[in-house]
Amino acid sequence: MVLRFVPCIAAAVLALVTTLAGPLPSWAQTPPPAATGPTATEPFAEDTTLTAKPIVYVKGSGVWDTAFETISSAFKKLKAYVDKEGLKTDGLPMTVFTQTDDTGFQFQAAIPIAEPPKTPPRGDIALGQSPEGHALKFIHHGSYEELDNTYEAITNYLDEKRLEARDLFIEQYETDPATADGKKLTVDVLVLLK
Repeated sequence: MVLRFVPCIAAAVLALVTTLAGPLPSWAQTPPPAATGPTATEPFAEDTTLTAKPIVYVKGSGVWDTAFETISSAFKKLKAYVDKEGLKTDGLPMTVFTQTDDTGFQFQAAIPIAEPPKTPPRGDIALGQSPEGHALKFIHHGSYEELDNTYEAITNYLDEKRLEARDLFIEQYETDPATADGKKLTVDVLVLLK
C-alpha cells in the first residue's frame, strides 16, 4: 500500500527541492538567441533619402556560401587604396548589389569619399557615384549568415505594405567589413523604392 504513494511523495519532494533551490545558475540555462534584427529602440523600417556621393569602388562577383569573405577582400583592397592616396572618407563603406540569384551575386564594394582623388585610380578600382533616391533602411545585428533572416523579414514587410523595390539594394556597414569578425556585424540594409 505504501508503494502506491511513493511516486506522489517523490514528486512532492522534487517540487519542494526545485522551489527551494531557486533558478538554475546562468551556465545551466539556455542562452537567448542572437539578435539579428533591430534593437528595442530601433525601428524595423526607417524611411530615408539617399544622396549621391562620390565613391571609389571595386566590381566583383561571388557565391552566397563565401559572400562575406568575398566582400571583405574587396574592402581590404579599397581601404589600402584610400589609405595610400590619403583620401578622406565621407560615409560608411557599402556594398551595392547589382544582380543576385539563388547561388550568387554581382556587386560594387564602395567607400564614399569627400572629393575625387587628383589622380584617377587604375586597374580594378574605379570612381563613381553612390545610388540616390527614396529608400527604406533596415538594421541587422549579428552574423553575415544570419542576414538571410533579415532579408526574409524585409521581403515580408515590402509585400505586406505593397511596396515595390528597385532592382538593387545596398548594405552599409557600421562595423568595418575589412577587419570585422563576420559573426558580429551591424549592417544597414537599404532598399531603394520605385
